[in-house]
Amino acid sequence: MSRSILMIYPEIPITYWSFTHALKYTRAKTSYPPLGLMTIAAMLPSEYAIKLVDMNVQPLSEKDIREADMIFISAMIVQKESFENVIHRVKKYNKTIVAGGPYPSSAYKTLYGVDHIIINECETTLLKFMEDFENGCAEREYRSDEYPDITTTPSPRFDLVDHRNYYSMMLQFSRGCPFSCEFCDIIEMFGRKPRTKTPDQFINEMNSLYETGFRGSLFIVDDNFIGNKANCRELLKQIIPWQRDRKFPFGLFTEASMNLADDDELITLMVDAGFNMVFAGIESPSIESLAEAHKTQNMRTDLSEGVRKMQQKGLEVTGGFIVGFDSDPDDIFERQFNFIQAAGIPVAMVGLLQAFPGTQLYERLKKEGRLTGETNGNNTHDLDLNFTSRMDETRLREGYKELITRLYNTENYYIRCKNLLKRLPVNDFHGRSVGLDDILILWKFTVKNMLSAGGRKHLKFILWTLLNNRKLFPDAVRLSIMGVHLIAITQDLIELEGFRTFLNSNVTMLNDALTRPTREREKTVAASLQRKTMFVKNEAVNRFKRLNANIKKSAKNYLVEFHVTIDELISNSQMNLKKKTGAY
Repeated sequence: MSRSILMIYPEIPITYWSFTHALKYTRAKTSYPPLGLMTIAAMLPSEYAIKLVDMNVQPLSEKDIREADMIFISAMIVQKESFENVIHRVKKYNKTIVAGGPYPSSAYKTLYGVDHIIINECETTLLKFMEDFENGCAEREYRSDEYPDITTTPSPRFDLVDHRNYYSMMLQFSRGCPFSCEFCDIIEMFGRKPRTKTPDQFINEMNSLYETGFRGSLFIVDDNFIGNKANCRELLKQIIPWQRDRKFPFGLFTEASMNLADDDELITLMVDAGFNMVFAGIESPSIESLAEAHKTQNMRTDLSEGVRKMQQKGLEVTGGFIVGFDSDPDDIFERQFNFIQAAGIPVAMVGLLQAFPGTQLYERLKKEGRLTGETNGNNTHDLDLNFTSRMDETRLREGYKELITRLYNTENYYIRCKNLLKRLPVNDFHGRSVGLDDILILWKFTVKNMLSAGGRKHLKFILWTLLNNRKLFPDAVRLSIMGVHLIAITQDLIELEGFRTFLNSNVTMLNDALTRPTREREKTVAASLQRKTMFVKNEAVNRFKRLNANIKKSAKNYLVEFHVTIDELISNSQMNLKKKTGAY
């Protein structure tokens, strides 16, 4: 008898990479499909009926849960809140829950409500678990100390999703990275010896995706696409004729280390294969900080010139940057800003250093007694540190806030966009003909933003492109709608942090007033407490009501915590007063 498995992919909150504010101008509901679950589905025995619910596309219904025999759920750390809510819902139906993916793999020791966990890669453990489960002897945890051979990994189940719901589709060629960056968890999960699929295997996956009717942006999700350069070259040599024969149905982008800039042949192969963008971990213009992070590959090249070279050959560079290293100089924020602006990197993911579990950094800080908590997985546009920094924490946070505020000032953003477009060549991907989607996106964008000051700057940039290089118009439209998102989440963060600062300052003010040991305060404490408390609480609620809707969920948590803290202060003050006056 066939059994059913419900696969659930939890909601992703509004983050830097969610592009929530940009997607409203497109036909897509979310950025990327759940490739991990789609691949796992292809590994399961054929007698299982599988349904996949991506909660970023559709809600999870009670009917879906009731009808399933087993629940499979995967999540990244940033999806933790939604993950836990799903577990709570599913447990009410007494369903067997199997979890896997980055978050369950890193938190398996403390994960609540899950029956079974597939830790890290599952090629060598999934079928063993399924066999044990069928025989009634399944264990809670399944893991392998060996890195699996991914040449046997099947093609993802594209039939489980509707590609029209996604802005980009995804495929994977390799796992692992040959470098040893101290803060990186990828090398701990997937190893330092990159493993790849065969070129024929990957081309078959491209064929499967092509047959679904999808045409558009394809993200090769490798953490370092060029980790195994020899295999990468062989793959590219097969992708080039495949793309040409089909008139380049996919625009490709990926992640790669900065030593790509030193390999002209590889860059040319990537561009000829249809790659138009690469995310590179640049991290810092400070040599001392790069050395501390063991980012030696970035110390052997001129980073600014490397970015420029890739841009001029046809690869837009998006970059990752970090502040908070022990070795960061006092002027690191200014140096980061100047580097990013001059390099023409519109999409610059700048974050505070985070110590992820299992990394060399995490273990070092643990030995030094500097860990203060766990990371929430959001490595940009977040002000929470999970360790004690060498730089004064207030200075670090304030410097970081100022840095991203300057970077995502509308004017500065478009300076970077112009620097980029001045360098990009016109080829089959940069300079393609304008399509109906481009026109519809621009129309929606214009109607939505034409009356705002920021909107006028967006449209001014579009006009600049049309006057200077109209063949790059589609790139200008894409950069504009991405800018809407990146600028919006930056403004949201600053507004949210302002609200939190207001709450904290009022807690401090009230605490000082309550603990000031004056005889006059003791005589009038009841009336004073009542007036101060009511005023502060009312002002906090009024400010909360005026906040942007996008941040109210997070702000509400701060507000609840604020009320609890205030009530505790009042209660403790009243108890102390009673003791002094002999009421006890």
